[in-house]
Amino acid sequence: MTTRGPSKQRNVGHPHRPGVAAPSRPRQKSYNARLLITLCALVVLVLAGTFTWQHFFEDEALTPAPGHTPFRHYGSFVARPLTAQQVDKLHHLSAHMSYKQLASLYVARMSLDEELGQLIMVEYDDQYYSPDLDMMISQLHAGGVIMYEFQMMTFDQTKRDIAAMQQHARLPLLISSDEEGGIVHRLTHIYPPRTSALSIYRTGDPNVAAEQGHKVAHDLLALGINVNLAPDVDVALRPDAPDQVTRTFGYTVDSVEKFAGPYMKAMQSDGVAACIKHFPGLGDAAIDAHFGLPVVNRTKEQLYAVELAPFKHFIQSEDMLERPGMIMPTDVLMPAIDPVYPAELSPIFMTDILRNEFGYDGVTLTDALYMKGVEINGKQISMPEAGVLALNAGNDMLLGPTGAGQMIDMLNGLKEALHDGRLAKSRVDEAATRIIALKMERHLMPAEPPQD
Repeated sequence: MTTRGPSKQRNVGHPHRPGVAAPSRPRQKSYNARLLITLCALVVLVLAGTFTWQHFFEDEALTPAPGHTPFRHYGSFVARPLTAQQVDKLHHLSAHMSYKQLASLYVARMSLDEELGQLIMVEYDDQYYSPDLDMMISQLHAGGVIMYEFQMMTFDQTKRDIAAMQQHARLPLLISSDEEGGIVHRLTHIYPPRTSALSIYRTGDPNVAAEQGHKVAHDLLALGINVNLAPDVDVALRPDAPDQVTRTFGYTVDSVEKFAGPYMKAMQSDGVAACIKHFPGLGDAAIDAHFGLPVVNRTKEQLYAVELAPFKHFIQSEDMLERPGMIMPTDVLMPAIDPVYPAELSPIFMTDILRNEFGYDGVTLTDALYMKGVEINGKQISMPEAGVLALNAGNDMLLGPTGAGQMIDMLNGLKEALHDGRLAKSRVDEAATRIIALKMERHLMPAEPPQD
């Protein structure tokens, strides 16, 4: 840092008349110049402010209310008078922010433990709201819980347990279940058996699909379940896989779109988020991913024309209610597109195709990361390692940790990956932001900035 020495007195007398002070004209000119520059700067600021102010309210200001005189042009330096509605908007700026923008404000204020917890949808072995489940929710900050048939024995017990979960969570939970109907059912202790997807297709009437969508939404919401891990939008290509076939809406892309669409639209219009599965498609799988890694040896052209087509259709649907709230990928190897990684661990499938090609920006929830299909080159992958690979591939939420012990192992695995550079914090932020945004979009939490 440079220091200045004592200032010296300078002779500012008239150059031709020593000892006589010079006229003040040059100093006056300098003062006038500075004043002119200041005025010009103020004019620029006023113009910029006026433009920004008018642009902010442009849509409303240019559209007069019925029976009112259109706004007149008041000149470059005068802003139009604000309506009461515009003034109100100034006090509610969150109305101008997207769900993701608002969600990012929450994420920015979270501790790392809170943020990582939001990325996990936990499972639990107990048949009641246990201390272990409470720990995952209240201390480890789980973002969601999946429930199975053995945990939902009666209506009152199930409703009470879910209410306890939400009560102890810092942020509202995504409570999910696989209530497809047919062979995949979770609520048979509470409700009558539900029609399978294939049975719906065989009626030939899409209205039946809509009726079933409304019914399942009603039944789930009555209990407090806000996410259905359905519908299955695989295209059945193997008649010799009877279990898988009954879960699908038929044997062609058209039939899947024709029946899964009304089912999903009805369910989501009633307030339950749909999660379509199993991206990129299990219609030609010969084995169940719970017991091994299915391999589908079809050409890239075939995969895009059939397996991937329903996912692209619903992601890009003009009807917002036919766009899925979530997408679940699974473990299937399609060598024509990625010869190494199962789809849910594949950056090619999860980012290049799902995000970049199809334009999906919603939440992706992995299939259970403890399944035998979670393998690479024949080697089983541990759940924490699979969690890191899944996030790096482009997934947002991890399904699989069962109980607080496994959840802690997953959280520690993610922290280690952040520490050694195998996982970027920006990827974690992106995933958490999508999850919080979904909770706002589905009205599980208010769409407003976090409160102190």
